[in-house]
Amino acid sequence: MNQSTFASRVLEWYQLHGRKTLPWQQDKTPYRVWVSEIMLQQTQVATVIPYYQRFMARFPDVLALADAPLDEVLHHWTGLGYYARARNLHKAAQQIRDHYHGLFPELIDEVMALPGIGRSTAGAVLSLALDQPHAILDGNVKRVLTRWLALPGWPGQKQVENQLWEIATRLTPRVGVAQYNQAMMDIGATICTRSKPACTRCPVHADCQGGLQGEPTAYPHSKPKKAIPARTGIMLIIRHGDEILLEQRPPQGIWGGLYCFPQVASVSEVEGALAALGVSASDCRELSGFRHTFSHFHLDITPLLIGLNQPPVPQCMAADNRLWYNLRHPAEVGLAAATARLLAYPDLQPKR
Repeated sequence: MNQSTFASRVLEWYQLHGRKTLPWQQDKTPYRVWVSEIMLQQTQVATVIPYYQRFMARFPDVLALADAPLDEVLHHWTGLGYYARARNLHKAAQQIRDHYHGLFPELIDEVMALPGIGRSTAGAVLSLALDQPHAILDGNVKRVLTRWLALPGWPGQKQVENQLWEIATRLTPRVGVAQYNQAMMDIGATICTRSKPACTRCPVHADCQGGLQGEPTAYPHSKPKKAIPARTGIMLIIRHGDEILLEQRPPQGIWGGLYCFPQVASVSEVEGALAALGVSASDCRELSGFRHTFSHFHLDITPLLIGLNQPPVPQCMAADNRLWYNLRHPAEVGLAAATARLLAYPDLQPKR
């Protein structure tokens, strides 16, 4: 392997083939790049672009984001998933407002101290926006390097990750680092893909050890598999006219800070839950259920559509975390993916 020419080959490829017209590459600032990097975690570029454009139109700078209600931030994030990213983005913006006078910090240790920002994201923001010489190691870069090195092991293991950081730091040039880091992400996203990599178009294929072995997709090695447990839950869709009762989840945990239907573990708990809410049902019927998969478990959801035989009493809205969601005039709040899916059911459309 010729490490001495690795960066120059990558930079030459970028000049000819790299992506240069993405929205966050225009009018680059640390804030704009930061938002894009957070959105791009676990999410494809094509999916991110329209969300990014709407997000930046509403929150054009750190102060706009920091001063906005979290509910509104989550509303603009609805559909992107992994909502802890949005909560951390909002929290970090407030820290930048309060401790850095609204100016994005430019020292990597300070950036890494912000919520939701690790070493690779901090390096990406500072290198792409300010051309600071920091290596990055996102999923795309890990895939390129493990194949080029034919490095055994799962990159999530600390020992393997440390090896990758060492080689990534050694290969990253001090001049042209913004173009180099963007090129590495581009190569991983468009050429060195998980399946069917276009090896002949890769600028470093001549000495790619995985390619020379004839099995580049054998790298990186997969995470050791564990059985994913399944849980069950009953979602109570409590409806009065064109309004549906939603509850905001606590900030931490599953669907943190998002609005969801009240949920119970079993049918035997439904009556007690309704009583606690101060409502009584005129009818109750089961809608078609579905499985929602999180990173560490499956949730098999059974929706119960519950009509009220009288208007809800004030007790039902006593808690600050409850909201009567109007189907004709929806509130701009963050909705869990399962909530949004159920709200789209034909049975839940506004009555004519």
